[in-house]
Parts: sequence; structure tokens; C-alpha cells
Amino acid sequence: MKRKLIAAIGIAGMMVSIAACGGDSDDDGKKSGADGYAGETLTVWVMDGSSPDDWQADLAKEFEAKTKAKVKFEIQKWNGIQQKLTTALSEENPPDVFEIGNTQTPAYAKTGGLADLSDLKKEIGADWSESLNESAVFDGKQYAAPWWVVNRVVVYNKKIWADAGIKDTPKTRDEFYNDLKTIGEKTDAEPIYLPGQNWYHFVGLVIGEGGELVKKDGDKYVSNLDDPKVVAAAETYKKFQALSKAPKDKDEATPQQGEVFANGKVGSFIGMGWEAATAIKANPKIEKDIGYFTIPGATADKPEGVFLGGSNLAVAAGSKKQDLAKEFLKLALSDKYEGQLAKTNGVIPNKEALKSNLKGNAAAEAAAPAAEFGGTTPLIPEWAAVENDPNPIKTYLTAVMKGKSPAEAAKQVEDEFNKRLAQQQ
Repeated sequence: MKRKLIAAIGIAGMMVSIAACGGDSDDDGKKSGADGYAGETLTVWVMDGSSPDDWQADLAKEFEAKTKAKVKFEIQKWNGIQQKLTTALSEENPPDVFEIGNTQTPAYAKTGGLADLSDLKKEIGADWSESLNESAVFDGKQYAAPWWVVNRVVVYNKKIWADAGIKDTPKTRDEFYNDLKTIGEKTDAEPIYLPGQNWYHFVGLVIGEGGELVKKDGDKYVSNLDDPKVVAAAETYKKFQALSKAPKDKDEATPQQGEVFANGKVGSFIGMGWEAATAIKANPKIEKDIGYFTIPGATADKPEGVFLGGSNLAVAAGSKKQDLAKEFLKLALSDKYEGQLAKTNGVIPNKEALKSNLKGNAAAEAAAPAAEFGGTTPLIPEWAAVENDPNPIKTYLTAVMKGKSPAEAAKQVEDEFNKRLAQQQ
């Protein structure tokens, strides 16, 4: 599913005192009596495309039957959501529950915009996937709940691979590289389309090496691009990029790599499953030739590291209906509704046990094994400014692809990288 995760921004002055609900409620906003929360309406913000209409309708019906309250879903656009949410959380009546990008969560948690959900984690989150839940925790407290993620896979042209005499998909990084070399030697196809600035794939490689893009220097964060683990990731990227004709100074959206793949002359690319739909739209005849496999890691028992882009669900610190909001989350995050969302949208659910709902969705099945070993960009509020154009990570990658050593490239962007990390949040 196509979506763009937008980095978090700082939020100022948003702590709003929590008043008790009206009617027969006690001081902490909890309703009492047989009528439950009758007469209440819970406002829930979800992003465009995240939750299907049937999912919303089924959940709203069960929520009303359980609590006697209604739920009002309000669909939001990713474009401009940071400022809109920042403003809403500083007002007297913020949305009670809202979807938040996993990389956005730390900034909102730091400035007090999110309610502490540690009690909810204890009640329903014992088996949440650790890799998904990491982004929902800040300073040791649970400020959101993991909802879903997506990650990159290898999208490949089965006909080209067959023409090269390759009978099975690779299980290790070396096998993958050798298969691509074989395609280059035995066919006229470009083995892989890998532009020099597909930086989210690079983040995945860093995660796979166990590296970090930033490090702590006293009381501040600074660039860690000269770390040996980051260097190893850059060298792996360069090795594969050398098999591609893609530009070294562009990313996967310039041009859209799915449209390049659509010409039928590219053996593979690394991208989101939905990007195959881009190729099919450009050339419907290619659909029968498209396959997917998990990005292979250094050894067959562990896939490559991947960037996990996705969403958490949070409760506004200023909501007057926090107890009711948690009742909603108990349902929304239940196996029933997590499973339904995974099956319908092909997203990775928040529990390993629910991945069976992805069966039959080839792209999602290929993505699922790597999710356990995935991660995100640094989960610190200071990261927000790093991703702004021109992204210094992209500049770094292009320098490496064009022949600079990783150390030279790291030095080239170090000042700008550190300047952004030092910006006030």
C-alpha cells in the first residue's frame, strides 16, 4: 500500500489538563452504571488508505455494542498532517485516538502530546512484536500502540530469471548477487534497477549490520556514518548498485522505479509491494511475469535488515475520554481486527501469530519474514530535520556510489548532518 511516512516535528505547549467526563462519571473520566458510555462519541483520526471502510464499520458496530458509545472516524491526509495534529493536540478538544507514523511518535511523546499507555501494554500487549513496538516506546514508557508496518521486498521478472537459467530464488546475499551477475551475463536485461539514493534500503542494510546512523556525544546526537557497521552497509549497497544502470544521484521515485521495471527489460528492483501495481498500470502485460521474494541476508537463516514503515495508534494526552479511548484500542488491536486489516491491506500485523492472515498475498508473504529483523530510522526527536531535502544521507550515498570512500563521504556531510541533529525541537 502506497503511503509516505513523514518525519516527526516538534510540538510546543500542548499539555491540556484532563477534565472529567460529563454525566455519571467519576474524577478520572470513567463511566459507571449499566449504560456504560452511552451518549459519548469518540473521535478517531485515521490516515487516508490505512483502514478499509468495512474494517471501520465492523469495529464501530462492535465498539457501540460493547460500550454504548459511538465512534466517529475522521480521515486525514498525510500532506500537512504534522501541523494539523500539532495544532489539534494543543487545543481543548483534540482527537481522542489517532494514527501516527511510527517515526513521528518520539517527537510527540517528548513534548507531552501522548497519553501513557503502559497499563494497556500490560493488559493486551504481551505478544506485540518487539520490532514493531520499539517505535511506540519513549524514555521507557509506552506512549502508543503498534498497529502495522510494511517493508521492502525484491520484486522480480520471473521470465528474465528463467531466461538466465535461474530455477529458484536466492536465500543469501551472495546467492542474490551471483544470480544478478548471471542475468547480466546471459540476458540483455538490466539485472537490478537500484538508484544511488534508495536510502530507506540503505537504512535496512545498516539495521542488518547492527549499526546506528547516529551516536551520543555528551548530551547530543551526532553523525555515526563513519562507524564500521555503517561502512559495511554502504559497501554492500555499492556492490549491488554497480550492477544497475540507474542514476547514482536519484532516488527510487525519480523516475518511479515501478515504471522503469514495466518496460520488461529489468530483472528486479527493491521496493514496496504496491510498486508492482505501478508497473502493471504502465504495462498490464507484465503482471504475469512479476514475482516477489524476501531480501536475502548474509546467511540463509536471517533475512536482510529492512526499514519498517508503518503506523501506531495513540491517545491524546488532552483527551477527556482516555478510558473510553483505551476500550477502543482493545478492540482495534485485537486479533480479530488486526487480522482483518492484515488480510485486507496486506500489511504486517503487530503479532507474529497473525501473519497467517497474509497467506495468498504474494508481496506481503515475501515481506513478512524480514519484519522480525527490521527497524526504523533513529527513534529520537532530533532525527526529524535530517530527512528534509536535501537529505544528507542521500548526498552521502551518491558520493559513495560515485567513487568516494565511505569515510570521505561521511566527512563531506558530517557538518550538515550534525547541524540538523542540533536543531531545537
